[in-house]
Amino acid sequence: MSTSQSGASRPSQDRATPDSLLHARTGTDVSPEDLVLASGKDLTPHNLEWAKRKLAQEGPAALDKLLP
Repeated sequence: MSTSQSGASRPSQDRATPDSLLHARTGTDVSPEDLVLASGKDLTPHNLEWAKRKLAQEGPAALDKLLP
């Protein structure tokens, strides 16, 4: 897979989410939005509900499991 910008017409699932959107700050709560973005999913009501359930079950460790 090339990293050039010539593939600008590629589907959105081929683009990487910028690091600034993926990493939660130390000492802050993990939001459902953080979890959705870290999983590479779109911010939709369905995905936010998934993230809320996952955070309720696993707590902030849910984000740690998704990030390297």
